[in-house]
Amino acid sequence: MKTVLVVDDSLTERRLLSTYLQQVGLTVLSAASAEEAMEKVNHHPPELIILDVIMGGKSGFEMCRKLKSDQTTKSIPVIICSSKCTAADKMLGKALGADEYVGKPVDQAEFLRKVKAIIAV
Repeated sequence: MKTVLVVDDSLTERRLLSTYLQQVGLTVLSAASAEEAMEKVNHHPPELIILDVIMGGKSGFEMCRKLKSDQTTKSIPVIICSSKCTAADKMLGKALGADEYVGKPVDQAEFLRKVKAIIAV
């Protein structure tokens, strides 16, 4: 089974996204901060990371940049999932290495389409 790490400081959002992912047969890990997420990535690298932008501590943009600049984690796909979803935000996310960008509130069908395009489910 493939594992996805959902990183969001909102418990409600983590649960919602986790439910969507579990419905298509994925194992889900979750983290409430970039720091907690990096610990999980280092101990159990997932096949995909779903990453919010606005969080306490490091932002999702900072975490994405760190992941994509590190040799051991740069190949892990990242989908940024955020309420910060202007054209400029999406361009920044892509420039930092995000594979996809999904706006909140999340459309379940669009979200799962993007997940499935990145990892075979």
